[in-house]
Amino acid sequence: MERYWYIKHCRLFEVLTADQLARLERRARIRKFPRKSAVYLPSDAADGVFLLAEGRIKLCSPTPDGKEAILAFIEAGEIFGELSLVGEVARDEFAEAVSPSTVILIPRDAIESLMAESPALALGVTKLIGWRRRRIERRLRGLLFQSNRERVIHLLLDLAEQYGERTTEGVLLAVKLSHQDLASTIGATRETVTVVLGELQLDGLIKVARQRLLVRDLPRLAACVAAPQPTLPDCTVRPSLPAVSATMTARKT
Repeated sequence: MERYWYIKHCRLFEVLTADQLARLERRARIRKFPRKSAVYLPSDAADGVFLLAEGRIKLCSPTPDGKEAILAFIEAGEIFGELSLVGEVARDEFAEAVSPSTVILIPRDAIESLMAESPALALGVTKLIGWRRRRIERRLRGLLFQSNRERVIHLLLDLAEQYGERTTEGVLLAVKLSHQDLASTIGATRETVTVVLGELQLDGLIKVARQRLLVRDLPRLAACVAAPQPTLPDCTVRPSLPAVSATMTARKT
């Protein structure tokens, strides 16, 4: 029943009938992963897709110098590993649990048979793949053509669109990311990100506090890179962050 509940409440599967959901649930397998454990590694067989039930997963690609480039963060209720549905035989990236996570593995053939029955499901999978590809392509263009400051600002705007919550002081990015996490996402060094965040804070655009960021002026931040102001997922107004100096934050990240 636990698997059924998670599958039923996944947005991608909302288009399925009760019978189709039950068939999917019978094929699914549930696993728990401790923090920093690998869900899958590069070259592992791409034999299914994953539904994150609880926790957070990061998708990373190893770099030639032995570091990691963060491709995406996956939140509860989201699907990942979906390229197995379009011919991927082995994984190109690795998936790691950022926090203790519960993951549901759904075999590829189980999804494919339902996609053949449900055009709405097939369209949803296609849109998901296209959306993630566009985000990666946009990040690649940033690596090639943007300055470090522009890359950091674009990342903050992306995070605001995905995690932004209105507060009395601005828009809180409701996700805990270290300076190294931010750097690994945009192909920069931790030191560079720390300097840029400090400059943005001095400019009155953001406030930094214990692995949390608050955008104090979202329209002005977007205008810095001639980007449209992102649409926030939540309009709830929450209390603001406590004051913490940028120096303290830089030492802790």
